Amino acid sequence: MSWRNGTRRGFLLAALLALAACELTPVYGTGGAATKLFGQVRPADPQTADDFAFNRRISERLGPEGDAYALGYSLRIAVVPQAITPDAVTRRYSLNGTAQFTLTDQSGQLVTRGQVSNFTSYSTTGTTIATLAAEADARERLARMLADQVVTRLLAAAP
Repeated sequence: MSWRNGTRRGFLLAALLALAACELTPVYGTGGAATKLFGQVRPADPQTADDFAFNRRISERLGPEGDAYALGYSLRIAVVPQAITPDAVTRRYSLNGTAQFTLTDQSGQLVTRGQVSNFTSYSTTGTTIATLAAEADARERLARMLADQVVTRLLAAAP
């Protein structure tokens, strides 16, 4: 049987009907989870440059701070040597990051908690200044990736 004989159309129609039957609501659509959290989440005060990058991305995704929910988090970033030459010079580092988070409502009741992790890397083949800039850029990228993952989890568990 060929896909051209209407089988493909029948399959697509069945798939669309199945999706419509499960009553999914788009997260960014009217009444979706994003509208419930947008402008309602206040992240913990930043303590480090990594925290500032994390908070900035949270506010980009969820809007300005609100008081309905408090987002507590803890970032852990480890620097791991990756590419080491025969004369023991490290040419590339990996940054492995983890974010543990909790979302609580105004009464202090836990809404959700979780942990996400990701990684990025940077090269050390340039000057000292270039290496420091590359590390700072990699740290910011990692904090943003972790924040994106946290937001995805928050939207999935939105009240």
